[in-house]
Amino acid sequence: MNGITDYYDRHREREWERLERRHRTEFALTMRSLKEHLPAAPARVLDVGGGPGRYAIALSQLGHRVTLLDAAPGCLELARKKAAEAEVQLAAIESGDARDLSRFKDEMFDAVLLMGPLYHLIEEKDRRLALREGRRVLRSGGLVFAAFLTRFAPIRAIAKESPEWPLENRQRFARILAEGVYQSSPGEEGFPTAYYVHPTEIKPLMESEGFETLDLLACEGVVSQVEEKLNELPPHAFEMWADLNYRLGRDPSVHGGAEHMLYVGRKPKRL
Repeated sequence: MNGITDYYDRHREREWERLERRHRTEFALTMRSLKEHLPAAPARVLDVGGGPGRYAIALSQLGHRVTLLDAAPGCLELARKKAAEAEVQLAAIESGDARDLSRFKDEMFDAVLLMGPLYHLIEEKDRRLALREGRRVLRSGGLVFAAFLTRFAPIRAIAKESPEWPLENRQRFARILAEGVYQSSPGEEGFPTAYYVHPTEIKPLMESEGFETLDLLACEGVVSQVEEKLNELPPHAFEMWADLNYRLGRDPSVHGGAEHMLYVGRKPKRL
């Protein structure tokens, strides 16, 4: 995982800013989902793999008690800085791995955010381990918000930016298509090793790990990779588009065209 944490440490400022500039729709739709489903503040929220804390700080501003956990020390340092600038106090900022939440007690949180770790756990057993750990620390009836990168997102990005790459990297491209795995090469500057899920895999995976499905959302709605002019809109016009895409993002026919999917589920309540 060192290459992945190094990547996010090198790009921690860009990771913070991308949700305000390039991926404004993703942030707006994700925040709508969080506000819709989270219990009234102050809920106890664990943000696993939350990087520089963009969502952790936003939820803290809404009155929730958020613990941020991430493996990249530079991102955690930036999170502390951004929290101080926003004048909010996170419940805790800790270094750790999504597959080992043993520092936290069973049923300790009202909600768990896994909006990053599942991108880079390329083995199914590791993804399931992260989900089981998240479920363990959730209270009965608690909520999980799990984000995924979609199978066809890297293909569109390659077509847009490096259309000759598949000809020069036939085996790596074939693995993306067949397995959803992009394996970065040592010393390569681009995105690190990642797993891209087929949208139809998400609900079966999550439900097999004991979650009840509440929602499945394409985080870019219908404007994935064509939102440049939307990002320039004033707030009232942008909000109209965000509301539209929040509705359309639930349509299964849209899911294959998104970059990110957000699954919302519940840990079943004990009888």
